[in-house]
Amino acid sequence: MKAIIIGYGYMGQIRRKVVESLGDIDLVAVCDQLQGPQDIGGEYLHFHDYETAIEEIRPDLVFVCTPNCYSPDICVYALEHGCHVFCEKPPGRNLADIQRIRDCELSHSGQKVMFGFNHRHHPAILEAKSIVDAGRMGRVLWLRGVYGKSGGRDFESSWRNDPQVSGGGILLDQGIHMLDLFRFFCGDFQQIHGLLSSTFWDVPVEDNAFVAMRNDRGQSAQLHSSATLWKHTFRLDIGLEGGYLIAEGLLSQSGSYGRETLTIGRKSKRGDAVGNPREEVVYFDRDLSWELQVRELVNCIREDSPVTDSSTLDALKVMEIIDTVYRQEKTNEAGRPQQFMGGIS
Repeated sequence: MKAIIIGYGYMGQIRRKVVESLGDIDLVAVCDQLQGPQDIGGEYLHFHDYETAIEEIRPDLVFVCTPNCYSPDICVYALEHGCHVFCEKPPGRNLADIQRIRDCELSHSGQKVMFGFNHRHHPAILEAKSIVDAGRMGRVLWLRGVYGKSGGRDFESSWRNDPQVSGGGILLDQGIHMLDLFRFFCGDFQQIHGLLSSTFWDVPVEDNAFVAMRNDRGQSAQLHSSATLWKHTFRLDIGLEGGYLIAEGLLSQSGSYGRETLTIGRKSKRGDAVGNPREEVVYFDRDLSWELQVRELVNCIREDSPVTDSSTLDALKVMEIIDTVYRQEKTNEAGRPQQFMGGIS
């Protein structure tokens, strides 16, 4: 299966390592406007233009690792030229972008598209999902997620904070992962309420987002997505009828989010100390989330089966949540000094 990578920044380089580790994908070329052959390595063909790369290589699979504003055009072009697509998140700058990709996928029924919601495949999340699906601790009552970082070097000048390129701020860039996990555990949410703010960084998009949601089954979820958490944090709390699960830390490339763990707490029984239940902590040291996702897509391609994990529908649904929050913020801006400019329509 021939593959090419379009965009050779941080994520493109991660995808290269993933592809090289899988024996059934042959990485043929890398396309990047800024990186030259000396940056990529002589073993791969180098292109500056993705259209030329796709037309000359005729790849089976295209990895799209570009900033948000470029992803829709590349995905659509690849699909129209008979390629399967793996695209990083977010799936564009706005709801219209992902709708365009999905419409193209639906009109090319033989082509597969998957998005990089790899947090679904982190080991703590997989273990939590297996416990929830087994029903051993009852049904999910609520979810609470905190996902944030400290901004970092050159944060204010990053393309991720340019609304013309990214489409939004920390909610779209990082909070989207937690919103996708909320859907992963509880499905769709019908009530959505969000608050966005620019609290610290001099950027024209939000650096903090608070989102509260509830579905028709009475399950609630609450997210704080932040670029002002000076201690990098990932934490997902899952409240269940019979106890709780806490997925905390990430086996990330930087290692700054701490060791990945899953805490399993069971509701106190009669005679136990009330409010101080027994807990079991499971530690994880290996992250296979990147490889697992790509292997799943390869299996879908080889077996001609539908993509059911991190699909265009999943991307559409999570972008609908973000679009709702951004539209609410624009409505709330009336009558107050303008701070937020994210969520380009």
